[in-house]
Amino acid sequence: MSEILTSPRSSRFGRAVGFRLAGIGAAVPPRVVTNADLSRLGCDPEWILARTGIRERRHADPDVATSDLAAAAGAAAIAHAGRAPGDVDLLVLGTFTPDMCIPSTACITQEKIGLDAPAMDVTAACAGFAYALVTAAQFVTAGTSRLPLVVGADTNSRVVDPEDIKTWPLFGDGAGAVLLESCEPDPSGREHGLLQFALGADGRGAGLLACPMSGSRQPPTVEGIGRREQYMRMDGRAVFKWAIRLAEDNIRAVTERAGVPLEDIDLFVLHQANARIIEGIRDSLGLPLEKVFMNLDRYGNTSSGSIPLAMEEAWRTGRIRSGSTIVICGFGGGLAWGTAVWRL
Repeated sequence: MSEILTSPRSSRFGRAVGFRLAGIGAAVPPRVVTNADLSRLGCDPEWILARTGIRERRHADPDVATSDLAAAAGAAAIAHAGRAPGDVDLLVLGTFTPDMCIPSTACITQEKIGLDAPAMDVTAACAGFAYALVTAAQFVTAGTSRLPLVVGADTNSRVVDPEDIKTWPLFGDGAGAVLLESCEPDPSGREHGLLQFALGADGRGAGLLACPMSGSRQPPTVEGIGRREQYMRMDGRAVFKWAIRLAEDNIRAVTERAGVPLEDIDLFVLHQANARIIEGIRDSLGLPLEKVFMNLDRYGNTSSGSIPLAMEEAWRTGRIRSGSTIVICGFGGGLAWGTAVWRL
């Protein structure tokens, strides 16, 4: 871990403009799980709140999968834009909790919404939405998509060990989606889209957050299930330290490259991992409280869903609108990260 902090991997920077946010949507399961509901783990509800900032989270019912949440969020974004499913020409879905190994969850989601478009999954854990957004944005700038749908969705309650007292309270299920639409600069000449983005990965930290028994390296076995190796394992302390330093450096870099001072950003929408991480990033950057959005107290860490879920609430409550300039920053397992200065 010390090597990751002292000699971090570099980011790859770029820009992708010429599109605006046409629609936004979100979906969460109706079942609310409060801290008091987790008392069977031996956790004091106030201890969970103090350590994480989380009061409650949503858990999907047994018959609900990632594609169900993704489809609901995607359909809501299309409806919000006043468009029809048939208008969408690309679907990029960020998730690390697919319905199954094959087919892609994007293909299943495509059918649920009724799209006639290429569909693909992007797997980058909690940076999944940022990776999916940059992928779709570059289809727009290449002229091969005019109305892409980008979704971030995860059902973390299926991959986190309910007996893990340190990890189970952190995560919830949820999805968010944005519909992008190609556009020209506005009359004043201001461009819309990703004024600057950064993507990066550091596989040296792969073991800090992983599901050991979930793929070709270690297929499921009765013995492995007995050892609970099908569930996610996380070194929370190490990820905490890495995330704060990574996000601070990345946000400074993308805003400087975009030529947009921190004080000119309308809202910072960071991955909703832990209130202490978000507060650490805010303090490091010297940001005022009202500039940093937080809703993890009600949803927990929804992984790929966290940034678009937060964006949808910020839009619905009037904190962002068409033309706003925001910073998004996702970070997590991989280790992987994605940050962008985004003019909506």
